[in-house]
Amino acid sequence: MDKPLFHSPVLYHEALEYLNVKPGGLYVDATLGGGGHTQGILQRGGRVVGFDQDPAAIERARNFLLPGLSPEQLTLVEANFRYLQAELQSCGVRQVDGVLADLGVSSFHFDDPKRGFSYRLEGPLDMRMAKEGRTAAEVVNELEVEELARILRELGEESKAWRIARCIEEARRKKPIQTTTELAEIVRRATGFRGAGHPARKTFQALRIYVNDELGALRELLQAAVNVLAPQGRLVVISFHSLEDRIVKHFLRNEPRLRVLTKKPLEPSEEEALKNPRARSAKLRAAERLREAA
Repeated sequence: MDKPLFHSPVLYHEALEYLNVKPGGLYVDATLGGGGHTQGILQRGGRVVGFDQDPAAIERARNFLLPGLSPEQLTLVEANFRYLQAELQSCGVRQVDGVLADLGVSSFHFDDPKRGFSYRLEGPLDMRMAKEGRTAAEVVNELEVEELARILRELGEESKAWRIARCIEEARRKKPIQTTTELAEIVRRATGFRGAGHPARKTFQALRIYVNDELGALRELLQAAVNVLAPQGRLVVISFHSLEDRIVKHFLRNEPRLRVLTKKPLEPSEEEALKNPRARSAKLRAAERLREAA
């Protein structure tokens, strides 16, 4: 595993330090993505079960990471991390030494117009991680305006949710909304935005979270992770917006089987944030599985 990283994750060194990788230990990379964390674990002598619901991510890892490795070193699982415990059991794994989850959307998704995640690139309004289920286009064209406004307000923390939802309703009466840039323009007109950044950012976040049930999946992942952690095993989670971080923070604090290792979340250095603007909102939290009571 001397190949250079083909994807450098946010808070890479900090995540691996808190994961406390030990040679021969078994670790779950719950968000395989570009494979950076998995490669780091392998380089430190750990074994990895890598999860990703995106077939393209699994295929990249199969082509880049698997050659030269034994099945004992790396197992790839194409599944949503919400099914972590069941999938591990199907692989014959009951306990692991650590679980790492980087909840950020991969640059591969944002930079591929065909996936429909970016409001800056023209593409079909899709946003599905696993390429199955309801698309974002179906959501914006079919949901009642009240439900659309609720999604934008609760999942995007969008203060102009009602105005945007009404503008979406007006636009779809004329013709279905099919592309990312169509929706981005509707949001821009609805908000009359003149500030920094892009006015559609929160709308796209809300739709992506809804389409993929990201918060529901996160809650299930956290519970499953604690169930499979060996005593003194580590859980490390990197979140990228307040909704995720709030769920992680409260879970770690309230789960009696865990000892919190990060009193405050770790954040990227100014240098890392300058190199990668998407890293600026990242927060890392970690906890350790307590020994079983005697």
